Amino acid sequence: MIDLTINKDGLEKSLEVARSRGVVIPSFAQMVDPSLIPQEIKSSLGNVGLWDIDPSNLFRISWYNEPVETGGSFGGPNYFEFPSNLTGVEAKIVAMVGKWFPTGAHKVGAAFGCLVPRLVTGQFNPADQKSVWPSTGNYCRGGAYDAALLGCESVAILPEGMSRERFEWLENVAGEVIKTPGTESNVKEIFDKCWELRASGENLMIFNQFEEFGNYLWHYHVTGRAIADVLKIYEKRGLRLAGMVGSTGSAGTIASGDYLKERWPTSKIAVSEALQCPTLLMNGFGSHRIEGIGDKHVPWIHNVKNTDMVIAVDDEAAMSVSRLFNETEGVKYLEKQGVDSEVLAQLPLAGISGVSNMISAIKFAKWYELGPEDVVVTVLTDGMELYKSRLAELNQVHGRFTEMDAHLVYGRDIIGATTDYMTELDYYGKKRIHNLKYFTWVEQQGKSYDEIQAQWHDDGYWEDIRQSVEPLDTLIAEFNRLSGASVG
Repeated sequence: MIDLTINKDGLEKSLEVARSRGVVIPSFAQMVDPSLIPQEIKSSLGNVGLWDIDPSNLFRISWYNEPVETGGSFGGPNYFEFPSNLTGVEAKIVAMVGKWFPTGAHKVGAAFGCLVPRLVTGQFNPADQKSVWPSTGNYCRGGAYDAALLGCESVAILPEGMSRERFEWLENVAGEVIKTPGTESNVKEIFDKCWELRASGENLMIFNQFEEFGNYLWHYHVTGRAIADVLKIYEKRGLRLAGMVGSTGSAGTIASGDYLKERWPTSKIAVSEALQCPTLLMNGFGSHRIEGIGDKHVPWIHNVKNTDMVIAVDDEAAMSVSRLFNETEGVKYLEKQGVDSEVLAQLPLAGISGVSNMISAIKFAKWYELGPEDVVVTVLTDGMELYKSRLAELNQVHGRFTEMDAHLVYGRDIIGATTDYMTELDYYGKKRIHNLKYFTWVEQQGKSYDEIQAQWHDDGYWEDIRQSVEPLDTLIAEFNRLSGASVG
């Protein structure tokens, strides 16, 4: 549950920080509908860069930002359609674009969802406490960014094998960066570091995206509604939602599928992971190269009972298609296949996990034999600008990407994507995955047996979390009133 109990002493300190730094907290309602944002705040954004550490950028934690680097306003939700002459399937594959958030990734929203309930209740105060952000990449960047806006000390924790761009950016924003052993798959090592910090006696609060229901709440209400706005456009053309496909990661983005299923009850939720670490598919383990999706456990906030399918993607496919979309010979080859120049210019909006999500969506469409009236929606967490070093490394290992490479990758990994390493989940398939939570969360992380049972058996469990948004927005409004802060 999301605890909204007020800590009066902590709240007074949080309010003082907000006053001194001119921090106004956006409500969930304003993130869903930017027309509710006061004009003075919109005006203050006129000369602010998208990545600037400026408190007014809290209001750019939104899917509705104008897609420009500086001074943008708000418009429709940012999305991109992978056309059929690229994907080889008749269904429309539509992806929400995370690049146009501050930090270049939508994870800054998940971090906001985790931080704000603690901030406006005074359970966390940036005057006295460090904020700790355990992550496999973008989440700790988002958390460090949000903390910087508050003038709060932050600790970013992420595996040492993540892309160079992440570390270079964090060095200038986070107060401390802790590198844990391994890569994307080594989540337990991150959790172990969190326990070490708790035992240190430092005054800190750990915002663990894998267990914080603020992450779930933000994606359910904000991402879910933004996707629904996109789907309205397709409904006017007589198309229908077939399903939502998202990587496991922290399971935050998957929460948007819960919202969509309520609106479109016949739609399905498919969860994607790396074939090299098939945790959900076959209780497997391993290491892979699809950065930021984290695995070898089932996140506490994953509503597994509402998940219909698991799809595993070979990380070689994700890496190769990333080269296809971004190397000169790859783009030339796709142009020869008839892919429009406007589409080609948009392909770098997909980072490595976004490319993996696209491949998963293609596999989903093939599994269900979807037609031209169907829409499959997915998410591009970030863009390829955060992985340029990976492209350089691949060129060093494999040599320059040639037209022949492009021909092979396109035919094998996109047009030739198959329905292997996929499974539809029946009741006991879902329960099998849910039960895996026990070993991480009850045995290792201190969650209760009663709560893991409630997640499965009590239908009101997840609804109670979703209903937290209105009382939280009330607390945000009261916090802003008491702080008296203004931006601009």
